[in-house]
This record gives sequence, C-alpha cells and structure tokens, in this order.
Amino acid sequence: MHRLKALRFSHFLPSLLLLVAGIAAASLQLLNEFFTSLFNVLPTLLLILGGAFCLIYSRQRELFLLVVVYCAYFVLDTQADFFRATGKARPDTALVFHLCSLLLPLFYGIYAAWQERTHLVRDLVARSAVLLAVGAVAVGLAQRYPDGMLEWLAQIRWPSLHGEWMSMVQLAYPVFLLAFIGLIAQYIYKPRPLHAAQLVGLVGLCLMLPKTFLLPHGLNVMSSQVMLILAVAVAHEAYQMAFRDELTGLPGRRALNERLPRLGRNYVIAMADVDHFKKFNDTHGHDVGDQVLRVVASQLRKIGGGGKAYRYGGEEFTLVFSGKTLDECRPHLETVRQAVESYVIQLRDKGNRPQNDAKGKQRRGAAAATSVTVTVSIGVAEKESDQRTPEEVIKAADRALYAAKAAGRNCVIQHGQNRRGAVRVAAAKTPAA
Repeated sequence: MHRLKALRFSHFLPSLLLLVAGIAAASLQLLNEFFTSLFNVLPTLLLILGGAFCLIYSRQRELFLLVVVYCAYFVLDTQADFFRATGKARPDTALVFHLCSLLLPLFYGIYAAWQERTHLVRDLVARSAVLLAVGAVAVGLAQRYPDGMLEWLAQIRWPSLHGEWMSMVQLAYPVFLLAFIGLIAQYIYKPRPLHAAQLVGLVGLCLMLPKTFLLPHGLNVMSSQVMLILAVAVAHEAYQMAFRDELTGLPGRRALNERLPRLGRNYVIAMADVDHFKKFNDTHGHDVGDQVLRVVASQLRKIGGGGKAYRYGGEEFTLVFSGKTLDECRPHLETVRQAVESYVIQLRDKGNRPQNDAKGKQRRGAAAATSVTVTVSIGVAEKESDQRTPEEVIKAADRALYAAKAAGRNCVIQHGQNRRGAVRVAAAKTPAA
C-alpha cells in the first residue's frame, strides 16, 4: 500500500505532453519544409545526443531503448521511402514490417526491465550480445525461409480474439501486452519518472507501427517523440539526483542554493535539527536513523504559511518562507514542531511491517516498548538591516538554533531572543497550519 502512495501523475506529465504533441504532428498530412527536414534528421540526432547523455550517466537501459527504437525506425523508414517514391511496396515489405512489429516490443520490454547491476562494460557487452544474437537469428531465418517466416508470422492463431482493427500480426499484440504489464509492474514497484517514460514510450510505439505506411510523416515524428521522451526522462532524473535528497524526498542543498537568490525583499528562514540524533542513531542503528529522518521530513513537508522544506545536510533541515514576516511564520513553525513531537515511530524489522495503513495506525497508536518519539529544535531569523543576504539570515537562524538547543531543545527560538523566550505554547493556542 505504501508503494501506491509514491505514484505521481507528475511522473507521466512531461512524457504524455510529448506523446500528445507527437500524435498531433504525425496526424498532419502536410508539414512545412522546415519540420519535414527536422523530423528527417531528428531520430539520428537524438540517438547521438541522447546516447551520449545516457553513457555519461551510465544509463545502459535507456541507451539500448534508443538503439532499438532507432533500428526499427531505420528499417521501416527504408521501406516507407520506397513505398512513397514508387507507390508500391518492396517484395520483402510485409515480412520486414511483421518482424519489426514482433521484435520491437520484445526488445523494448526486455531492455526496459533489464536493471543495471554489473560492471558498465560487461553490461554493455551483454546487452549488445542479446540484440545481435536475436537480431541475427531473425534476419537469417527471414533470408533463408522468407515465405515460411511470412506465413508463420501472419497466421491467425486465435480467431476468436482477432478483430478487423488489428493491423499488425496477431503475435505482436500479446508481446505488447506482456511488455505493458511488465512496465506497469515495474513502475508500481519503483515509481520513477524514467519508468513512467518507458511506459508512455511503449504506448507511442504501439500507436506508431500501424500508421507506418498510412501517414506520410508518422514514422519519423513518432520515432522522434518516443526517443525524445526517453532522453527527457534521463535528464529529469539527472536533475532530481542533483537537486533532490534521495533519502527524504525533500529538495536538497543545491536546490536551496538555487532558491535563495530569488527570495525577494522579505523572507524568513528557519533551521531545524533533530534532537539527540547521534545518540539515537548509535542506540538503534542507522536504518532506524534513516527512518527518523524520513518521518521528520514528512512532517516538515506539511509546513503551512507558504513555507518550503529542504534537507540542509545530516539531521539538519531548512524551512524557507518567501514574502513573510517572522510573526506570520512562527505559529506554523510551532505547529510543525508539535507534529514531530507527537508522531510515534514504531520500530520493527522489515519482515514485521504492517500490510496496510489501518494496521500501521493501530501500531503507531499503541504504547509498545518498541515505540519511540523524536523532537526537533528550531531557530528562525528574518531579513533585517543587519542581515541583508540569505547567507547572513541562515547564519542568524543557525545561531538561534544553537540557542534553542541550549534552552533545553524541542522549542522554537528566533534570532536575538534569549533562552527564556523559547516557544512552548500548547497546541490549542496554535493556529492550524
């Protein structure tokens, strides 16, 4: 159940927009000279640039997906060019099209699910060997037994399941279906923009193949869009690796540094630190420490008042409020402090995890010996005449954080406030976030 909560429509949005744009462009009977020339060279450019990008980031899966899509495009484009130039198909067109309809989803599904788990060079060699071996066998059989292969591919094996709308060989549809099921399971198991893009790309291929000889630019446009979907997904994940903290899911230090120069004239910055985290980590282990950081991050993410949470480093977090005053932000900081304090963390091994949210809530509500709670100390500062830059405000908030630690922890202290001014108001007096 917890995996389903990680599913995001935003993972699919860029890919879906590119797919819709590709469908719209491919449906046009006429394209101006610029776009015609562009889509004639775009698949090759995407293979070169996208392939280089994948190699830089050691993304063998996406590299071979690009190669597979490009190979199918190159083979079919040769047939389509001959058909458009002469008005008739080549003798081997039917066999080539049927083989592509079968092998394209097969290779796409295999490479999309093939995880990178070994040395880079060995992985590249293994993937290349599979592509060359299966491709060579298919080409050899097609050249040796063209009529027999064509008859075998075009045979209708399940008449009750065959419809007039099916423009590909019947075997291609179960292969596409198996690839769809595998990629859906992969995304549910590990929701990532890249896995979402692979799924959308497979939809694009399924839509592209039947239109290869029907739409004048359909093959070029849709091949380009599928390859672009994969390349954009790799770039998207590269951005997330650089700007988002993997453990907590919060934006990281680099994202904070990008945000600071754009805060405007008035802003408030708070620094939050998990109390006694090192002692807790040493007592319960690093796995439980990671669990604590995720819990704290999940509560800080809910900060109200227009605030945004970042992981600053270690057990330290930053809360940023743009266009706000300290008086406006302080109640929301107290609310989130209380939320962390009241959250009960159930310590359990992986084999004893609850199967659904209801059982998880029951366990968290029970006062078991394996239940623990944590608290956070928060220091907050706002831009003032003696603190003109975000870096100076962060330093002031950090000094206030040290004052909160010295005041007994589990409190909110603003810059310049003495220890006795630590905020410890009751939840009933705190406005809702």
